Amino acid sequence: MRTGAAAGYEGYFHEAIYHRSDEELLAVVVPFLRGGVAAGEPTFVAFGPEHTELVRSAMPTDGIEFLTGGDLYTRPAGAIQSYRRMLAELTAGGAQQIRIVGELLPPAFGATWDWWARYESAINHAYDEFPLWSMCAYDVHSTPDEVLRDVARTHPRAATPDGGHLPSADFLAPPAFLTMDRPAPYDPLVRQAPLVELVNPTPGSTRQAIARTAPPAIDAVTVDGLMLAATEAVTNALRHGAPPVLFRLWTADDRIVVTVSDSGSGTTDPYAGLLPAPRAPAGGLGLWLAHQLCDHVHLHRSADGFTVRLIAGSLHDAVEPAAIQATAA
Repeated sequence: MRTGAAAGYEGYFHEAIYHRSDEELLAVVVPFLRGGVAAGEPTFVAFGPEHTELVRSAMPTDGIEFLTGGDLYTRPAGAIQSYRRMLAELTAGGAQQIRIVGELLPPAFGATWDWWARYESAINHAYDEFPLWSMCAYDVHSTPDEVLRDVARTHPRAATPDGGHLPSADFLAPPAFLTMDRPAPYDPLVRQAPLVELVNPTPGSTRQAIARTAPPAIDAVTVDGLMLAATEAVTNALRHGAPPVLFRLWTADDRIVVTVSDSGSGTTDPYAGLLPAPRAPAGGLGLWLAHQLCDHVHLHRSADGFTVRLIAGSLHDAVEPAAIQATAA
């Protein structure tokens, strides 16, 4: 039986917490956690170190499991895969409701926010088969306004310090949000001429180009992952896109950036890359592998066609979210 605000609800009950202080955060989180423990529900906290300690100091934690939020939220597709596995096991074990409160750490609000925004939207679908009630905490003082606008569009409701659970007037259903055309994060590297440019490349030629130009500072496992992801992107473009297919590569001391473009419209699956979809339209599985292997993946449609951008190595952390929203690669 569902309890609390989710009583009588079927599927995923997804809320945001917009907090302005530790006191406001605790005013929402402590009753949420206590309610889960009292009801005998699996109850989890997936905060960073600072807010984990805040919760530990504010209440008894018997019956609460603490997940390592910084490790869990490394890549969106990996987070979805890990959570779905955990939720399936708990539901199979008889859980009638599962409670999770978590947060993304500040690095997610920079150059990689676009794929975390897609994550926050996609999980409304990805977790909807489970009796999950979760809250995602956002500090309104430190979270950029552009990010908060996406939070309102990806969370159906908000939990408030006075015990409210308010619907979001800005919420968009996942297919609508995920098919919005979001410009790629600005990276000064791609403003330069590419180091390698191949027209209608073979998968083998793309692997050779990456292997030949990879900076020494990027480890072999990361390079191998990028080669596999680029191979998948090129194969999809050649099989399912429209010619010409263009492969471009840039390198810096700390990263490799690859783009694969074709003149087609790209995948029609809104969840492509975030969920494995072997029976979905073309590109579902290859893009999912890319999201597992690369440090950032961006999908972009324009009047000229469809582009997949893959990054391996360190990201350009100096990018401001406003620039991410306003500037295309």
